[in-house]
Amino acid sequence: MSEPDFIRNTRASYDSIATEYADRFPDDLERRPLDKALINAFAELVRSAGAGPVADVGCGTGHVAAYLSSLDTPVFGIDLSPKMVATARQTYPDLRFHVGSMTAIDLPDDVLGGIAALYSTIHIPDDQLPDVFTEFHRVLAPGGHLLLAFQAGDEHFELTERFGHAISLPCHWRRPENVTELIDKAGLVMHAQVIREPNENEKLPRAFLLARKPR
Repeated sequence: MSEPDFIRNTRASYDSIATEYADRFPDDLERRPLDKALINAFAELVRSAGAGPVADVGCGTGHVAAYLSSLDTPVFGIDLSPKMVATARQTYPDLRFHVGSMTAIDLPDDVLGGIAALYSTIHIPDDQLPDVFTEFHRVLAPGGHLLLAFQAGDEHFELTERFGHAISLPCHWRRPENVTELIDKAGLVMHAQVIREPNENEKLPRAFLLARKPR
């Protein structure tokens, strides 16, 4: 079966900008205290459930995985881009990072205590997103938690340039109520929803959705 265009384009785009991305955004969380607080709450829920490690899906350069690890949360990263994974491994040599896709996670059923997918599902087309949430449900252990973050809006476009590189990166801003409906259909139970207004360098609100897999 041939690889979908959105996967191929997303991988190639992030491979092109991996070095510049790491230089520009070494640790976004330092500028976003509310985001950090929500990750803290997610980590506490995962530790309390004791259901397994966290997969940081779409981990990029690895700073979220590193922060979760600093909270004594077992974690590893997965990213589509080999160059992003190489950067994460170099920056955080004590953590594990793997090349992979959220559309087909290379793990058995019911093994993860948590999934963090922060601004990574934005590259998944609408017709593929239900399957991604079904995959999240599959690999989460009963009692495991999902933390999702994305730009809240209603726009689909292709980003064609970043840091001076020509790229072809699909982007999908979504309404939180539409995403929560898909999460519910995948068999996950919504736990909390937070909408954060844009920071000084942002144009759109940020949506954070916290869900869990029933025991």
